Amino acid sequence: MLLSKFWVANHWFWSLVTQSEIHLNCHIEGGLVLPHPTGIIIHPASRIGPNCLIFHQVTLAGPVELGGHCDIGAGAKIIGAVKLGHHVQVGANAVVTRDVPDHGVVAGIPARQITKSHPDSQSGTAT
Repeated sequence: MLLSKFWVANHWFWSLVTQSEIHLNCHIEGGLVLPHPTGIIIHPASRIGPNCLIFHQVTLAGPVELGGHCDIGAGAKIIGAVKLGHHVQVGANAVVTRDVPDHGVVAGIPARQITKSHPDSQSGTAT
């Protein structure tokens, strides 16, 4: 009981410092990277796959599902019951309201698929 109160207080402190809200019951797999953890809002029903990268001011509004190795650019908003596949890249300030397939690259308001990254690419950039 005392240990759980410690972790709730720890969560509250870091939420206050970073001005972020990442709920304690959100399902996050290992390897999540938050290089600038300010202003990030993640809905409690969201599921984040392994090795994702989320920049500052990102909002996951609703039961969003991120596949493994997703990169979410600064200021992006993912709204509603949206599923992003594995190795998806979301551009900065994009507003995603539809599902994105594996290796998709989306940008814009509303977000549109601008290309599909090549799964065999070693550089990790879109082709």
